[in-house]
Amino acid sequence: MAAAKGSGSTVSVNGIEVRVSSLDRPMWVEGADVITKGDLIGYYRRMASVLLRQLQGRPTTMQRFPDGVIIEGQARDSFYNKHLPKSAPAYVDSATVTFPSGRTGVQLCPENEASIVWAANQGCVTFHPWPVHSALPDDPDELRLDLDPQPGTGFAEAVSAAVALRELLREVGLDPYVKTSGGRGLHVFCAIEPRWEFLEVRHAAIALGRELERRRPDLVTTAWWKEERGARVFVDYNQMARDRTMASAWSLRPRMGAPVSTPLTWDELGGIDPSDFTIGTVPDRLAALGDPWERLGDSPGSLDGALAMWQEDFADRGLGEMPFPPDYPKMPGEPPRVQPSRKRVD
Repeated sequence: MAAAKGSGSTVSVNGIEVRVSSLDRPMWVEGADVITKGDLIGYYRRMASVLLRQLQGRPTTMQRFPDGVIIEGQARDSFYNKHLPKSAPAYVDSATVTFPSGRTGVQLCPENEASIVWAANQGCVTFHPWPVHSALPDDPDELRLDLDPQPGTGFAEAVSAAVALRELLREVGLDPYVKTSGGRGLHVFCAIEPRWEFLEVRHAAIALGRELERRRPDLVTTAWWKEERGARVFVDYNQMARDRTMASAWSLRPRMGAPVSTPLTWDELGGIDPSDFTIGTVPDRLAALGDPWERLGDSPGSLDGALAMWQEDFADRGLGEMPFPPDYPKMPGEPPRVQPSRKRVD
């Protein structure tokens, strides 16, 4: 994509004038290959309508890179903007969320395509929406499962884990959708009825991960501590903890080549290379094939089946709570937050 020149200008997005600036700033540089801030904004202008399907009405954290992403192999600093800047223009909507500490914050909550382009001009490379809508900020309407290959495994193992997970999710009455993470992993999303709060949805994720691990112990692990995972695919159940977010579909990722977290059909999953989906290829793919996630959310499912598995694990196997993210307050029933190799032996 060609970057527009000039220190500052405006672009019209569905009749809203959005100010953009520093369009020639390098964001990704590898030898002669340069992707500028203008290219970043251009990508999100092209993708705004389809990205809005994933972000509209959702509190969204912006991962911002004010000084570029990767310049000649050196990763630049970024930060997660969890509070909407006070300088945001009036057309940028917001929503209030409650963090694990109990404190609240006001976040970006896109209601129009102009908000996406505005965020891109702020150096937002990756959009991280909460799995809730602003009207029900404490009750997720998406179950999200992150399949994270550990050292010794790769994308092929993530594919095998995703296929097994799809079968399990369908058994409990859910309709799974899959996308690349932008790296070696895969993300699986299911629309759910917003009838359960975060802790319950996290318990459903734990139960599904444990059952998948029982079925494929050679392939899958739910072990929170890295030293226990081995060469397996980790099901990151803590992605369903409050304030934990995953890159949205169609978001760019801060890796070399500017990859995109790209929605897939299940039929094509086994025949793709995730590195092929980049800032330069994904818009044309979308134009040619459409959006595989267009119907996500049309038929929300129930967590009753997954939560029954949680109860069965607790009653019959003595399996209860698992560790929370390290910045969380100590949670009821949580095991000690110390890696197994450092436990004291009395």
